[in-house]
Parts: sequence; structure tokens; C-alpha cells
Amino acid sequence: MTTAIIGMGNIGRTLARHLTDGGERVLLVDHTASKAQDLANELGETAQAVVDVKDALDAADYVIPTIWFAQQKEFFEQNADSLHGKVIIDPSNAIEFEDNGPVKIIGENESAGELNAARVPSDAHFVKTFGTLSADELRDLAHSDPRFAVFYATDDDVAGAAAEKLIAVAGFDPVNVGGIDQSGRIEVFGDLHPFGGLDGKPLTKAQAEDRLAK
Repeated sequence: MTTAIIGMGNIGRTLARHLTDGGERVLLVDHTASKAQDLANELGETAQAVVDVKDALDAADYVIPTIWFAQQKEFFEQNADSLHGKVIIDPSNAIEFEDNGPVKIIGENESAGELNAARVPSDAHFVKTFGTLSADELRDLAHSDPRFAVFYATDDDVAGAAAEKLIAVAGFDPVNVGGIDQSGRIEVFGDLHPFGGLDGKPLTKAQAEDRLAK
């Protein structure tokens, strides 16, 4: 399977490294083409920089738009024709940063996952994951012993299987929190997010499952 990673920010670059280290093929896209090409050169033969977004989406099985939430609505609208049947893995958090830290930019009871799930084609397979840990934690905690948990939320079995596979390849244990209606719990300020109810503490799989059980 091939994963297109859109956006070479901290999360995108980290996921690209983890996935290629695990033998996965990735297509890298950034509005600054040289950033994608430089990373592809670093990662080796299983990574390829692609200039045109639609070319990458058409060639991919999985799509991870590691771009700001505020940019995602336009991304999904402009690329809808290339997203039919794809597994879409959404790591976004609907926040912007102010002097006092992150601020939610959607309604208090809204989640990025639910909003984006409604924006993708009806035949796409949507899952919310990879947005709970910071980029530094995603980089530094991979393949720990015991492994740390990465939560995911989806209503789709195909998307769930893809999330479990990529989370494991990236060096973490997947933990399902339920459907997309639970995605707010694993976004910033949610009860299962370190910048929220977890008080800055990532969890192992056993700790995560114990917390969910309670």
C-alpha cells in the first residue's frame, strides 16, 4: 500500500520517517516542492516527492493531510474527485496559537473529526488519528517498551484496519475510542488528549484501555 502525506510540517515529516523505516511506500507533497524532495532524498527508495497533489492522491491508497485544520476544507473541496474510495487519515486539531497557547477555532461541542468526516466523499474511508501526540512525542516515543498508545476514532472498518496498521508500523499501539462522534475526545482539550484531560501524560496501551474502561 502507498500513503500520500500532504504537507511537510513536523507531523508530516515524522510520519514519513516512521512509515518508511517500517517499509511503507510514501508519496510526499508540499507547496514548497524542495522540502518534499529533500526529505525523499533523505528517506531513500520507498519515498517519492510528487509536485502535483492530484497525482499523489490518485496514486495513493491512504491519504494523510498533515496541514492546518483551517486549510483542510479547501483541500477536501478541491481534491474531492481524487479522494473517492481512499482511506483518509486525519490528524488535525481545530486550533490556532495565541500568546497564551492554543485556542479552539470551532464550536465548543464540535470536533475536527466530525466536521472533516462530513467533507470527504461518501465512499471514502475516514479515520481520525495521529493528532493526539505532539510531533516531538510522535518522534521520540516510537517503539518504546512498553509501547505508547495512539488513539483512533472511526465508523469504518476499512479505515480502522488501515489506522491500526500504520499506527503499529509507526511504533505505537493502536487504541480505538469508538466512532467519529468520539473524535473530540482525542483532539486538543479532549479528555484523551495530553493537552486536555491527560495532563500532558501520554499513555501506554494498558493505561489507555484502563482509562477507557472507567
